[in-house]
Amino acid sequence: MNRCPTLAIALKALAASAVLAGASGFLAANAWAQNPIPQTQNEAALGGRNFPINTLRGKMVITGFPEMQLDGIAERLAPGARIRNTQNMIVQPATITGQYLAVNYRRDAAGLVSDVWILTPTEASADRAQLNKPFLNFWPFVSAAENEAR
Repeated sequence: MNRCPTLAIALKALAASAVLAGASGFLAANAWAQNPIPQTQNEAALGGRNFPINTLRGKMVITGFPEMQLDGIAERLAPGARIRNTQNMIVQPATITGQYLAVNYRRDAAGLVSDVWILTPTEASADRAQLNKPFLNFWPFVSAAENEAR
């Protein structure tokens, strides 16, 4: 006579969860292996750091956190924005308020500045791929003839 039917049910549930946990680990490992390696633009060739492809170049000054200026245009830092110094360490915005700095930066989906890297002189001398190009690398209000003239 089985006096503890809940023990049998508990063992079956434990076995089922072990099978599901193993299957989910297998599926997650396969999906992770297919993620592409993020592309970078290599300023390391000149002795600098590797920055993501979608970074832009500009001159930044923090006027009063979270307000800042990029190339003389008023901008705003995103909540949780990271500013990294030349040694790639996080910098508090209050410590660099009022300083004009050459930077690489990225924007988030809302258009706010989310990541900022303060550049060394060697990194600042390297050309950026997106430097002096319109947003999204195209300008939809220019005809093909005008575009060829450029």
